[in-house]
Amino acid sequence: MKAAKGKAAANKASKEALKVADDRKIGKRKAAAKASKSSKRQAKGKKDPNKPKRPPSAFFVFLEEFRKTFKKEHPNVKAVSAVGKAGGERWKSMSPAEKEPYEAKAAKRKSEYEKQMNAYNKKQESTADEVDEESDRSKSEVNDEDEESEQEEEEEEEDEDDD
Repeated sequence: MKAAKGKAAANKASKEALKVADDRKIGKRKAAAKASKSSKRQAKGKKDPNKPKRPPSAFFVFLEEFRKTFKKEHPNVKAVSAVGKAGGERWKSMSPAEKEPYEAKAAKRKSEYEKQMNAYNKKQESTADEVDEESDRSKSEVNDEDEESEQEEEEEEEDEDDD
C-alpha cells in the first residue's frame, strides 16, 4: 500500500511540475511574442491611405480573368483556394507566348504606379519641408517672439495714452 501511495504522490508531483513548465513555456513566450509583434507595428507607423497601391504581378492579372471563366465553368465551387489552385496550375502549364499579354498589362500597370509614386513622393517631400521649416525654430523661440510683440504693443498703447 505504501508503494501505491508513493507512486500516486510521485505521479501527482510530476504532473504539477510538468504543468508549471508548460505554463512557463506558453505564458511567458506567448506574451513576449505578442509584445514584440505589437511593438514592431507601432514602430512601423500607420499606413498612409493616400499612398498608391502596388500593381499586381502578371500572374494576378491573369488570375483576374481566370476567376471569371472558372466561376462560369464551376458555379458550385465557392472556395477561394480552389480557384487559386486551378489558376496556379493553369499558369504553370501556359507557354511564355500565352503569358506575354498578361506580362504586358502588368508592365503597363507598373509604369503607371511608378508615375503615381513619383507624384506622391514629391507631395510628401513638399509637406515635409513645410513642417521642417516650422520645427526649425524651437517652441521657446516662438513663445519669446510672441511675448516680445505683446510687450511692444502694450508699450505703444501706454505711449498713446500719455499723449
